[in-house]
Amino acid sequence: MTTAPEPAHQAAPPARPLPYRLVATDLDGTLLRHDDTISERTRAALATATAAGAAHIVVTGRAVPWTRHILDALDYDGIAVCGQGAQVYHAGEHRLLTSVTLDRQLAGLALSKIEAEVGPLFLAASRDGLEGEVLVTPGYRIQEGPLPNLEVQDPGDLWAAPINKIYIQHPTLGDDELARAAREVSGDLVGVMMAGEGVVELLPLGLSKATGLSLAARRLGVKAADTIAFGDMPNDIPMFGWARHGVAMANAHAELKAVADETTASNEEDGIAVVLERLFGDGYGA
Repeated sequence: MTTAPEPAHQAAPPARPLPYRLVATDLDGTLLRHDDTISERTRAALATATAAGAAHIVVTGRAVPWTRHILDALDYDGIAVCGQGAQVYHAGEHRLLTSVTLDRQLAGLALSKIEAEVGPLFLAASRDGLEGEVLVTPGYRIQEGPLPNLEVQDPGDLWAAPINKIYIQHPTLGDDELARAAREVSGDLVGVMMAGEGVVELLPLGLSKATGLSLAARRLGVKAADTIAFGDMPNDIPMFGWARHGVAMANAHAELKAVADETTASNEEDGIAVVLERLFGDGYGA
């Protein structure tokens, strides 16, 4: 009596490589909706990507004190890049890993040159450290909400302790016009970034979200070629230049859309989820 041969063992198909090993997301206008919340769909899409083996890094212009409550609400315990790249923060351990401060003498000189060009400015400053206050002088319009700030009457108080950045506003000039004028007269002294409505910032020269993200990625053992980045404002342009793939939200500034590899839906319409579901759903679909 003969027996049928045992069926040959069929090897499992090889796992598809991850499309990206790092997902970098801006906060305001990108990951966050207008009410500072994140939709369940976007949370689920990020969870799918991280379960597949990708890391998620928040990359925001907000300093740590203005970011920490959001990360805590997300149960986010990884690394975040804050302060426009100035701070690399470990959310799980509630500690700063790196921090870069603005040379106050250079910043003062830059302000003098800008005011000589456009007239008096309204000012605010972000102090360094986990508990660094945002100091606000009279006339400066600050976003309402749970963002700690300290009003000061004397602009000289802005320089009393190390700072990460200076915020500038003008009584009549728009953000783009103010940023352009500031860059033209002081771009050899400080970095100038337009990070959102009413938010033009002076930073240490050469600092950007890209420099902070590259430091954070190195800690995770991933490279620019492994990275997809999401953003909505001109301060995300350096991050798009560093990452392999840059995705602008539908609500993004025209300057960012011009350099993006693709545009997704708006932050209110789960634009991040739309892309991540395509990339990481159904066995990392094309």
